[in-house]
Amino acid sequence: MWAGSTTSALGDAVVQIALIFAILHIGGTASDIGVVLAVTTAARVAFLLAGGVWADRLRRQYVMVAADGVRGVVQAGLAGLLLSGHAHLWELAAGGALYGAAASFFDPASTALVPETVPAEQLQRANSLLGLPGSFFSVAGPAAAGVLIAAFGPGWLFVADAASFFVSLACLARLRVPPRPVPAPRPFLADLAEGWHELAIRPWYWINLLAHACGNFVVPALFVLGPVIAARSLGGAPAWGALSAAWGAGAVAGGIVGLRVKPRRPLVAADLLMAGIALPLLALALSRSVVLIALAEAVFGFTMIVGNSVWLTAMQVLIPDQVRARVGAYDWFVSLVIMPVGWLVMGPLSASIGFTPTLVAAAALGSVPCVVVALVPRVRAVHRTPAGAVLVDA
Repeated sequence: MWAGSTTSALGDAVVQIALIFAILHIGGTASDIGVVLAVTTAARVAFLLAGGVWADRLRRQYVMVAADGVRGVVQAGLAGLLLSGHAHLWELAAGGALYGAAASFFDPASTALVPETVPAEQLQRANSLLGLPGSFFSVAGPAAAGVLIAAFGPGWLFVADAASFFVSLACLARLRVPPRPVPAPRPFLADLAEGWHELAIRPWYWINLLAHACGNFVVPALFVLGPVIAARSLGGAPAWGALSAAWGAGAVAGGIVGLRVKPRRPLVAADLLMAGIALPLLALALSRSVVLIALAEAVFGFTMIVGNSVWLTAMQVLIPDQVRARVGAYDWFVSLVIMPVGWLVMGPLSASIGFTPTLVAAAALGSVPCVVVALVPRVRAVHRTPAGAVLVDA
């Protein structure tokens, strides 16, 4: 599972840059880039809840293999179009929609499958280990992609991404997990409603989702306003590249620490760590020191990765196996729905009230709910026993 995840993460890290240059290569504009990315995100959102249902209905391993197969075929098809010189914008958008739909099935299945592969006491280490490659490639991937695109063109990076999915598929096909009972067929809406019910009866879960939604809403402020500030006051693209690399370095460190740290109150720790979103936002608002902002980015990368690892582990342990993918799909859904809203709002808001007020407000909105949620009794009731088990007090 780790080998497949690592290979796929490498392909994803380079193809994200390749897609942008592929659109420009065929004559597209900045607006066209936005259209293709919006279509991809919309498809992920549209199919996420269905992906959660099917990941609970079927063997999750098979759902992931099928999703990797679809994405591999899509990327191979786009590579052929780009290399032959016959690619059009609508084809890239259609490919993005298929890719996003397949990811909607893969992600909930992956979240739910990890507890089937390792003992409960090893879950946090497994989650941290699976996340490490993505953090590492977030630093090295864009730079490598730029060099490879200059040397070979974007089409060959799509070939590499397609190959990464087929390698991941082959690795997942070799995974051996104990068979789980497959539920009897019943109406799709009934399955969806059951997932919602299992979420709603757990206040510690849905209260955290509300706090996470606030954080996901303000994250785009970093990527909308940060490059503009870097261009105006920090030295341009090299400064922004350094800040992005600092975040990635912090994320790698967080992945390593997440292998070992097991807080006594997991959700309290996760919430306080996720409040670290305020640091880079405030640094961008109040400082023009690249070193200080880079330090804030690194700390945020660290706290986000450790916090996510701790949160995900608690969710996997405390949500029953038969509904884990559906409940996890709602988590993915909230994240993917709220972030595009942030992308749309941050630019106009900063034009209206200014960059500094926007960043300070975003810092408060992203961090204060996390701190408040950490004080909620039902959240604090989730604890780790001396033996290492994660439980909820009655």
